[in-house]
Amino acid sequence: MNILNKYRHLSVFLLGPLCFGQYQFEIKNVSKNYDAVIQTENCYDDRCGGKGTVELFDHKNSKVQTFVSDDLVVYAEQGQKLVRGKLIPLSKDQRSVIVDDFNFDGTEDVAIRNGNMGNYSSASYDVYVFNTTRMAFVKSEELTDLGSNGFDFFETDAKRKRLISYGKSGCCRIFTTEYTVIPNKGLERVLEKEEDMTNEDQVKVITKEKINNKWITRTKVYPSDQYNRNKK
Repeated sequence: MNILNKYRHLSVFLLGPLCFGQYQFEIKNVSKNYDAVIQTENCYDDRCGGKGTVELFDHKNSKVQTFVSDDLVVYAEQGQKLVRGKLIPLSKDQRSVIVDDFNFDGTEDVAIRNGNMGNYSSASYDVYVFNTTRMAFVKSEELTDLGSNGFDFFETDAKRKRLISYGKSGCCRIFTTEYTVIPNKGLERVLEKEEDMTNEDQVKVITKEKINNKWITRTKVYPSDQYNRNKK
């Protein structure tokens, strides 16, 4: 039985008509290990929000865990018609559910969209890390703060084992902060970069980096027409 049919059968048996008053979405292969089924209360045009749940399934169709969000924002894909009670497919690129190894311990973790509380009202997320002792995903307050206060969700650099958060101030100042994850301790801030473009003719870049437990500051100024912020 595939996940779609299984979920429908479970829903009818356990929840009766309740779930059919909600909007439901399915994300196949949200990661290499999981599929996800989303339920949320309210949809307007192509945007859904309000209190919702994410049910995570393994690829054997066994439910792994249920997550609750106070504002589970979901966007329908182009051309999709939203109908209550109908299980609507979404691609894994929709960003309501993000699965990745956020603490670099070799197991996948989960981030669940929870409103727009980030920098400039960008997306915010509750982050859950997999606890091998409990064999369950446990909410990380530290990663949730990081996933809720930056400009959209932080990036994961698996090669360097760093988490990268972004922010901005007004039109012309961009901030980048990098963290390492210290096992059993948490996050350590190791780099801060400010790109100041308030002067239209130049870009001033101030970089502070923690090297051998000392902060080193470097300042460079580039002609604005020669600056590529994607290169260090």
